[in-house]
Amino acid sequence: MITAVLTFVFFFAIVGCVLYGRKLIKTEKVDAVFGNPERAKGGAHWVIVGSSFLLLVWLYYSWDIAKSFFPKSANELCQVGKINESLLSLKYLFPIEERQLKSTSKIETETENLNKISINVEKSNKINGQDKVKLLNFINQTKNTIPLLTSEKLLENKTREQVNLITNKINNLTDNFNRKDFPNESPEEEVKRMELAKQEGTWGASSTSIENTIEIPSIPKTKKGLKFQAAAMELNIISDEFFEIRNHNPQYTLAMETLKKEIKDYRSKINSSEDIASSFAKDILKIARRIEYASIFPPNTLNNMQASIINFDNAQKREQGGLKWVDLILFPSGTIMSSGPSCTEQGSGRWLPKPSDTLNKFTLMLNPNVGFKQIPLIWYEMMDVSKVIGFILPDWIADMMPGEYPIHNEKGEVKPNFKSKVLSFVTGDFNLFKIPVPTGHIWDSFLRVFLGLIFGIIIGVPLGLFMGLNRFAKGFFDPLIELYRPVPPLAWAPLVISVLGIDNLGKVFLLFMVSLSIMIISARAGASGTQLSKIHAAHSLGASRWQILRHVIFPNSLPEILTGIRVATGMCWGTLVAAEFLAGTTGIGFVENVAKKYFQYEVIWITIFIMGMLGLIFDITIRKIIDKTIPWRGKG
Repeated sequence: MITAVLTFVFFFAIVGCVLYGRKLIKTEKVDAVFGNPERAKGGAHWVIVGSSFLLLVWLYYSWDIAKSFFPKSANELCQVGKINESLLSLKYLFPIEERQLKSTSKIETETENLNKISINVEKSNKINGQDKVKLLNFINQTKNTIPLLTSEKLLENKTREQVNLITNKINNLTDNFNRKDFPNESPEEEVKRMELAKQEGTWGASSTSIENTIEIPSIPKTKKGLKFQAAAMELNIISDEFFEIRNHNPQYTLAMETLKKEIKDYRSKINSSEDIASSFAKDILKIARRIEYASIFPPNTLNNMQASIINFDNAQKREQGGLKWVDLILFPSGTIMSSGPSCTEQGSGRWLPKPSDTLNKFTLMLNPNVGFKQIPLIWYEMMDVSKVIGFILPDWIADMMPGEYPIHNEKGEVKPNFKSKVLSFVTGDFNLFKIPVPTGHIWDSFLRVFLGLIFGIIIGVPLGLFMGLNRFAKGFFDPLIELYRPVPPLAWAPLVISVLGIDNLGKVFLLFMVSLSIMIISARAGASGTQLSKIHAAHSLGASRWQILRHVIFPNSLPEILTGIRVATGMCWGTLVAAEFLAGTTGIGFVENVAKKYFQYEVIWITIFIMGMLGLIFDITIRKIIDKTIPWRGKG
């Protein structure tokens, strides 16, 4: 119901905002000339159009609209898929979806293969004349078996009756299928079927476990679905019975037995030096056996059967009614396919999860009792303030205190002194009060990116400014920076993680390396690009070096530095996911890596969405900082 409402909301939002935008263009007076950035400001209605269009496309191609408006359609299409699967093997024999009879195609193919062998035998210099005659005789014998299968006069009455029996079964099935009460299901059977269907769940029903995959319910839940399933079961039996029929009349059987015996005797008598002749004889026998196992009949024997199959196929297509239009319109880029007793989504609905299912999975992953691998995406835990103090304060503070740490006395007692109490304080070995602290996969990834970026800014910006202003710094540090900067972060990842471990230290250091080079280049470009006239003006006013750096060079470098931070943020997110792919037990990249192994498409899309949203939050924050710190940019 929610999806249906959202579908209408998005549709009318697109239409309404487009009409509003067109009306605004006609009535709004724009004084700014072309190229003025002021012309790009505003336009919130176009943001709504773009977002609504994207969400509507997602709802449509994920088949969530079909699920919302026609929730039983997948179950019914599953039963239709079973019919199509049952018909496939029978229709494959006839020129219904193929260009010609399968037997005709088989005869053409095998005759061509025999002709190729005949040419190769005649051209071969490694086969003596007697063996060539023998092999060519085998080829002719194999060719002569084909008319024994296609002759109407040699067709046995028993085989004809079996084909007619299969034809009558298909016709009877068609008649029964056209009846409204087919199949005759008792009330007890219906109750049992509905109970099993209820246990199986509904299409797209999200389970309470992240690991479980969404399946198309295969037990029919409607009368129409039951009719298609019953017909599919009968068709499977009919198909198996037909393919057990062999048009092996006595003349053909005798010819095949003779051919097999002669080839076997021939191959047993030739020596190892005549392997090529034995190989040709073996190939001829393979072709003869393929002809033997093929369903080859006289050309007109299966005409009635073909007509009965077409008749049933038309009947089942008529019975689909509006379901085929639902399939055509609301199941773009695919449909529901059957494979044995189970059914699957084939197309965009398979790899593009439904928003409703994705939201449910996201909610489960937020739940601290479920999470992903027992860790929620984002949650909090109550932590004693002492642990925070112990993390912040270094332990060496206690070592600097005067005196010695306490030693136990003769009674085995240890009495704390001032130095041991300081050690307990800096290590957090005491109880105070608890505060909520964020935890989870999202928080771990966020913290790694944030720390790597901050360390890169703290070290990279001063070093970049120094390199832009000092000949020694530029000459000394430039080769070091340019040596590692072009190397892709993924090339450093195995080395850094191997040396520093798979914990946070290795990942934060890798992100620090990524952001450091970007911040150095940005700060250096900003410092070296400062207008010389401004520096001379500051000198003439008596400014010191620190004042020139603080009030002239640094403000002029800020646009480059802040742009570098935006670039470094994106690079850090991409590198983090790769690092968490390689090694890690928490984080968004770890979640996506595990989900990829188990084809959990909903979880994969959730991680993509989370990374996009976190990156967007970082970028918006930096843009706000840019607007506040350098409002003069672009207005000079």
